[in-house]
Amino acid sequence: MRLAAKYAGIKYKDFCLDYHKKVEANLRCATDFGYDWVNVMSDPYAEASAYGTGLTYPENNLPQVTAWLINEIDDIDKIRLLNVEDNFRMKARVDEVWEFSKLVGNTQFICGWVEGPLAEYCDLRDVSPACMDMYENPEKLKKALSIITENAMIFAEAQVKAGAHCIGMGDAVCSLISPDLYQEFVFPLEKEIVDHIHSLGAMVKLHICGNTSGILQDMVMTGADIVDIDHLAGSMAEYIDLFPAKQVPLSNSDPVSVIMNGNSKSIEDSVRKCFSDTKRRGIVSAGCEVPPDTSVENMLSYMKAAHGLAF
Repeated sequence: MRLAAKYAGIKYKDFCLDYHKKVEANLRCATDFGYDWVNVMSDPYAEASAYGTGLTYPENNLPQVTAWLINEIDDIDKIRLLNVEDNFRMKARVDEVWEFSKLVGNTQFICGWVEGPLAEYCDLRDVSPACMDMYENPEKLKKALSIITENAMIFAEAQVKAGAHCIGMGDAVCSLISPDLYQEFVFPLEKEIVDHIHSLGAMVKLHICGNTSGILQDMVMTGADIVDIDHLAGSMAEYIDLFPAKQVPLSNSDPVSVIMNGNSKSIEDSVRKCFSDTKRRGIVSAGCEVPPDTSVENMLSYMKAAHGLAF
């Protein structure tokens, strides 16, 4: 995301708030670095801004929270169903998908995006109090997560109707909680979102970065077509047999030590290992976001290594 903006010479504030500029940056990177998807992600706060979380947008950095929507547990009652058309950033994401659809059609894989239930709750509440709510206010938390899930399905549906082939769902905070808590609070809701998107005829990409080794089997069981595996979870050889034939992992090159700080040999070694570890079934990618200071040379090395794989 930040690499795309920097490479295209676009201020990050504009990348977040002007979808035309985000489309321009994504298409330029897809062309110059030879990858086969475009996506609408810039930051996790499109839905949070619609709910009422206060935000500021620095010119060349990620958006910053200025006021949480939920400060006391009774503030959960502020969470409500959203109308996509009434909220600037949500509507802009749908319009962005429309623009991608007009410009690339089926020549690129168009990936929309929604926040996963717990990640979105943390964008309204902050991480530490959100985690405490699992112990201190579990029923109120479940009520909030249920509304968030319904909104995510509405938002996903609008993007699919606009032309998204796939909806990414980011629930990164789930790597910070126990497998039992994931099963109790999150897994059923993620699966509900996945099932709904499938009913619309689109695919799902589930992104939970960090060390997800304790919940990877459950992540696969959500039914997501693509499951991201970060480098912190270890070798994908340990997990590939969990994947049914129609589901695939997204490979886990370390975005910092390999892609940003590596060289052509270490990049090629990582790409080949990821592909080998997935028994030639994995999608070649970083395990999480490529840092903005990654050199063009290293990005081209990654492209060359990926394109050189023998299928």
